[in-house]
Amino acid sequence: MTRDLDWGVPVPVKGAEGKVLYVWFDAPIGYISATKELLPDSWEDYWKKEDTRLIHFIGKDNIVFHCIIFPAMLMEHGEFVLADNVPANEFLNLEGDKISTSRNWAVWLHEYLLEFKDKQDSLRYTLCANAPETKDNDFTWKDFQTKNNSELVAIFGNFVNRTVVLTHKFYNGLVPAANKYGKEDLLVLKELAAAPAKISASIEQFKFREAVAEWMNIARIGNKYLAETEPWKLIKTDEERVKTIMNIALQISCNLAILAEPFLPFTSKKLFGLLNIAPLKWPSAKQTDNISHGHLINKEELLFSKIEDSEIELQLNKLQISKSARQNNQTAQKEIETINFEPIKEETTFDDFMKMDIRIATILEAEIVPKTDKLLKLKLDTGVDIRTVVSGIAAYYKPEKIIGQKVMVLANLAPRKIKGIESQGMILMAEGSKGELSFVTPTKKEIENGSMVK
Repeated sequence: MTRDLDWGVPVPVKGAEGKVLYVWFDAPIGYISATKELLPDSWEDYWKKEDTRLIHFIGKDNIVFHCIIFPAMLMEHGEFVLADNVPANEFLNLEGDKISTSRNWAVWLHEYLLEFKDKQDSLRYTLCANAPETKDNDFTWKDFQTKNNSELVAIFGNFVNRTVVLTHKFYNGLVPAANKYGKEDLLVLKELAAAPAKISASIEQFKFREAVAEWMNIARIGNKYLAETEPWKLIKTDEERVKTIMNIALQISCNLAILAEPFLPFTSKKLFGLLNIAPLKWPSAKQTDNISHGHLINKEELLFSKIEDSEIELQLNKLQISKSARQNNQTAQKEIETINFEPIKEETTFDDFMKMDIRIATILEAEIVPKTDKLLKLKLDTGVDIRTVVSGIAAYYKPEKIIGQKVMVLANLAPRKIKGIESQGMILMAEGSKGELSFVTPTKKEIENGSMVK
C-alpha cells in the first residue's frame, strides 16, 4: 500500500519513484510491540502459541490493512499466529453527521465524565445497543436519554429497586426461602437458566447488540413476573407464596449482576454490593439459586438516575455552537478567498533573511513632512541610537496620536534622502487588501527598545 507523501520509507521497486510505504503498513506491528512492552517475559504466549485466538475489532476503513497487509507480513515471517476473525463495524455518526475531532463534532470522554458523573455505564449501554455492526448508525443525545431513562432506569433499575425494597419491607432484608414452585415460577427460572447460553452465543458471534438486548430481556422478565404476581398485594393473603416470589426475584437480580459485567462493569459491581455478595463468575449464571435463604442484603440504592431534558439540551447546544463556529469559519474562509492580495514574492534564502536587522523601537516625535500629504518624519529610539525615519503613513495616522507607539524598524537599510531628509531605516507595516496600513507591533508593551525580531 503506497501513497504520494513527503514522509515514509521509499518503496524500493522500479517504477515506484516518489512512492513511500504508507503508515498502516507497519502500524499493526505496534500491537505486538505493545504486548511485549506490557509482558516482556510472556508476550510470545499471545502471539506465537497455537492455542492463541487472535481477534481484531476494527472499523470498516481498516479492513484492507488487517485482512491483507498485516496477515501477509505475519505469514512471511512465519512464527506468528494469524487473526481468527476480524469483526469490522460500520461507521457511527453523531446527530446525523460524521464524527470528527478536528471539527469538534464528537463526544469528548473527559467532558462526559464531568457532566454525567457516575454514568459511565449509561454511555456503554447506549453505544453497545446502537453498535453499527451491519450498517452505519447514529448516536443521538435524545436516544441516549431514552436508553437511560426508559430502559436502564424504568426496566432494569426499577426491577432491582422493587425487589430490594420489598425484601426489606417484608423480611428486614433477609432472603426468604422458596417453598413450593408454581408453573409460572418454573417458567421464569427456566428462562433465567437459559439466558447465559443465549448471551454467550451472541458474544461469540460478535453480535453485541443482540447480547445486550438478551441481557435486558432478563430484567423485562423480572418486571413482568413481579407485575403479574403482585407480591405487595399477595402478602396480605398468602405469605408463603410471596416468599417464593421474592426469592426468585432476588435470584434474577443476582444473575443480572453476573451477566451485566461484560457490558456494565460498574453497575455489575454496584449490584453485587447491593446484594451483599462477592462478584460471581459467568458459569454461576447457569444456576438459579446463587443467593442462599437467610442471607442479608443491603438497603436499597438506585443503580441509575434519570437524565433530565436540560442535560440533553446542554449537549445539543454544545454541538450547535461547534456547527455554527464551523460555518462561520467556512464563510470567513470564502471571504478571504475573494480578497485579492498580492501574490507571494519570489523565493528568498534564509541567509538573505538573516542579513536584515529588525529592531523594536519607540516613536519619540512625529510631524508631517512639509509640502506632502503622505509622509511623516519620525524620530525613533531604537535602543541602540536615536534616528530619523521618513514613512508614508500620514494618511492613516495623525502625528500626535502615535507618540510612544512601539514599532518594528528595518535598522540596517541603507540611508536615503526623501524630500531632503535622510531616512535611516524603514518602519514595517501590514498592508490590507484595500491598501490600508497598520503598524506591526509587539503584543507585550514592556519589551525593550533594541530587541531583535527573529
